[in-house]
Amino acid sequence: ILFVDGKALGIVEAKKEGTTLSAVAEQSARYTAAMKWIPQRWADPLPFTYESTGIETNFRDQRDPDSRSRPVFAFHTPEHLLELVQHPGTLRARLRQFPALNTAPLRECQIDAVSKLEKSLAANRPRALIQMATGSGKTFTAVSAVYRLIKFGKARRVLFLVDRANLGRQTLKEFQQYVTPDDGRKFTELYNVQRLTSNAMDPVNQVVVTTIQRLYSMLQGEEDFDPANEEGSLFEADSSLLSRAEPLPVVYNPKIPPESFDVIITDECHRSIYNLWRQVLEYFDGFLVGLTATPSNQTIGFFDENLVMEYPRSRAVADGVNVDGQVYRIR
Repeated sequence: ILFVDGKALGIVEAKKEGTTLSAVAEQSARYTAAMKWIPQRWADPLPFTYESTGIETNFRDQRDPDSRSRPVFAFHTPEHLLELVQHPGTLRARLRQFPALNTAPLRECQIDAVSKLEKSLAANRPRALIQMATGSGKTFTAVSAVYRLIKFGKARRVLFLVDRANLGRQTLKEFQQYVTPDDGRKFTELYNVQRLTSNAMDPVNQVVVTTIQRLYSMLQGEEDFDPANEEGSLFEADSSLLSRAEPLPVVYNPKIPPESFDVIITDECHRSIYNLWRQVLEYFDGFLVGLTATPSNQTIGFFDENLVMEYPRSRAVADGVNVDGQVYRIR
């Protein structure tokens, strides 16, 4: 039984290595209602259950609608669980109660993307992929979705991952210029946004923008990271890393626990880098959203084939969002 400040709030069901954890989820859930065991509890039934072999760990928040276990990198911190239990409702419950989307500042394709993403999140799909042609406003779409996640979903913190520094600068600018449709103020007037230029993350920020290279350095516990390593995409620059048979190793970092972000958005995810970065992306216990113009089969597979939006260049040209480029021979 898990205790925080002398009161129970969760159950851990320990199993031998190799056990299929999903098969024992209901067993641990039964224990949460046994109030006779321990009356000193934060809630009845106890809200949180874990099943673990020591190698694999599953977690379930029973307060979620249609709650079910999900794999996590490690146990959450006691402080995080206490924060969850002391606040009414859950993110996954709030995702089902969003108000109608204000469509005024959005193109039709962007309306489609935000609406379908929210539907996927409300269904508790852990991963979602958005394909939108270059020039159709992927980042603006993502910022629109993030605004609603923070305002109406009460998401604590969102991570926006890019693979080169100039994309990070462009993303920060998009947040800074975004005028909220129902308030009229800029996004950054309402919420704190930080683009990491050092390996120090300010906990007051609700949006963190960084390269996946720097994030990996931070998870490794490094205090310094050469900014030159962020100027180019490792996908293009270092074939030796990309040819690795195994992902880069990631270990638990108490300064950046897995619950640090509720939502992780990874831009340019069509780059087939998951043999390198998969562990970094899967470290966090949050929804994972990919943005791409040209997804590969590997990318679609990584996002559980949950392609919530498909807006290729041909359709963007037909809609007048993009211009069809043609080559002319000058005589």
